[in-house]
Amino acid sequence: MESKSKYGAISKSLWLNSAIISKHLDNSLGAIHGIGLTEYMVLLNLMKAPNHALRRIDIAEALARTASGITRMLMPMEKIGLVTKETNERDARVSLVKITAAGEELFRNASVTLDAKSESLLKNIDNKSADKLLVLLQAI
Repeated sequence: MESKSKYGAISKSLWLNSAIISKHLDNSLGAIHGIGLTEYMVLLNLMKAPNHALRRIDIAEALARTASGITRMLMPMEKIGLVTKETNERDARVSLVKITAAGEELFRNASVTLDAKSESLLKNIDNKSADKLLVLLQAI
C-alpha cells in the first residue's frame, strides 16, 4: 500500500535523491582517491575535531552509524595510514582515532573532487534555492 501523506512522499524522495547523490560522490571518490563517501566523512569529522582526534563512539554518532560499524570501517583506514589509534593517557580503555598527515593530504585532495562533483550534480540549483534547501534540510 502506498503512503498518501505528503510527508511520506517527501521522505521517499529525500531518501532516493540522497542515495543517488551519495552513489555519485562515492563512485567519484573511490575512482580517484580510493575511499568512499563514508570514509571521507570520517576524515572530515576528524579534521574538524580538536587535535584532529575523536573517540570511535563520537564518529559513530556524527555519521549515524553503529560503533562496531565504525570500528570495521576504521581498520582498513588505519592499515593504509589514513588514521591512527591513540590511547588516552588518563584512561587506557578509551582510545582516540586521529587523522595522520597522509589522511589530511588525502582529505584535502578528495575535498576538491567532492566539491567539483557536487557542483556538477547540483548545477540546476541557483544560489537562492541552494540556501533555502540548506535551511529546510537543517530543519529536519
